[in-house]
Amino acid sequence: MHLPPTTAPKEIDKEETRVQTAKLLEELAELQNLFYANGSRALLIVLQGMDASGKDGLIRKVIGAFNPQGVQVTSFKAPTKEELAHDFLWRVHQHTPAKGMIAVWNRSHWEDVLVTRVENLIDDKEAKRRFGHLNDFEALLTEAGTIVLKFYLHISEEEQTGRFAERLTEPSKKWKYDANDARKAKKWSAYRQAYKDVFKSGQKAAAWHIIPSDQNWYKEFLVAEKLHDVLSALKMKYPAQPTE
Repeated sequence: MHLPPTTAPKEIDKEETRVQTAKLLEELAELQNLFYANGSRALLIVLQGMDASGKDGLIRKVIGAFNPQGVQVTSFKAPTKEELAHDFLWRVHQHTPAKGMIAVWNRSHWEDVLVTRVENLIDDKEAKRRFGHLNDFEALLTEAGTIVLKFYLHISEEEQTGRFAERLTEPSKKWKYDANDARKAKKWSAYRQAYKDVFKSGQKAAAWHIIPSDQNWYKEFLVAEKLHDVLSALKMKYPAQPTE
């Protein structure tokens, strides 16, 4: 599978795009209010990407436009002992959004066919079995009224290297430094291939949206635009005042 460029097309103006993003974020705040008031659907936003692809920043800049009362953000780290004692979807299912709510997953159920494969924790046969369960899981959510939006934040190896370097020098980013980053970066090709398999096999119930992410301003615009398109398409209106 051929992946698109990691940067914005040359004809895209940075400042004009930022203005458009600001307008989208204003409108998204109102759309989320409508979504919450209607309480008829749920929205799950899945964020995946290589280390340093900017998932945290995207949550802060784009998801930050929403009223926090209607949003729940969950970051999935390495499974705990308790989580490993259950089936691999147990830990994520309990964080799915209720109707009217928006859930954001910083990494997700797809980690179980990414890290596990690259680190040789599962073989290809088990990965294939899990792909089936992952697609069925998303189909279940969709049938129950949850909109599943999956974003892959697509950065280049060069950009990742530069962002890792910033974590060693910039005081505001040093806390993000992880000694495992360099080790995992050496497996770039293996992770990229694992992601390509995810894009090929994980599109049945909900499509993957590959977001060029070397430039944060462009990444934020594309995600905000997609969220706006999806919520606007619902044609929501405020519920009538209940009669007494």
